[in-house]
Amino acid sequence: MPECIGVKFDNGPKLHYMEVPPTTPSVGTRCVVSTRRGLELALVRTQPRDVQKPHGHYVRDALAEDLERYRELSRRADDLKWLLRARARQSGADIKIVAVEFTMDEELMVVSYSSEERPPLRVLAQELIDHTGARIEFNNVGPRDQARMLGTLGVCGDASCSSTWLQSFNAVSIRMARDQQLPLNPEKISGPCGRLMCCLQYEHDLYRELLKGMPKKGGRACHEESGTCGRIVKLNPLKGTVDLRTEEGAVEEYPASEVQRVRS
Repeated sequence: MPECIGVKFDNGPKLHYMEVPPTTPSVGTRCVVSTRRGLELALVRTQPRDVQKPHGHYVRDALAEDLERYRELSRRADDLKWLLRARARQSGADIKIVAVEFTMDEELMVVSYSSEERPPLRVLAQELIDHTGARIEFNNVGPRDQARMLGTLGVCGDASCSSTWLQSFNAVSIRMARDQQLPLNPEKISGPCGRLMCCLQYEHDLYRELLKGMPKKGGRACHEESGTCGRIVKLNPLKGTVDLRTEEGAVEEYPASEVQRVRS
């Protein structure tokens, strides 16, 4: 397996592995790398490691002229992004222009967009011909990728996981929220992207382990010592307790190990 270093681009935290040169660049170095898209500016994030399938190769440390060219291309890309957004509004197209990026050699321009319909990409491409000679590639991205590229804040008040460190998007289900006894309110368990929060998966295995042996929510049960009976209205896996609602309407909390389920 070839020895590679992990680099990241400015459009997200995901690491891409590049074959290293004879002299290994240090972590934090701005560099130019060659990928399937062409020459791109990146930031070195890891020490060398063996990787089965590299994404490209390291070309050189970024020079002052590389950084200046990158800034200029970024300014041009930003102007074209706003142009496309204006044209999309004028045409009434149901499309959201998320980002526009140039490769360092200006051979390729990638337009990331979001649309649930078939947008007029040919019309939008025509708008760009007078502004660039680059080959234009349109890339339809989902809600989580939009959050990754744009950067968002999570409900925790910190930057979202998708835009800071998350390397891949795993499946997140409503069962994860249910097992963690969270309110099944979309506003409470959804991230800025409108999908279920990625962090629901982090502690799910722990909650599943803690729930083993606990009585089911909604069933009738009695507390052995006090004889109090009622319906289980809440499980507290971290505390190892359950909440019983008695026939009088009172809610009592008892250790799950001291509660026996009563079959109807």
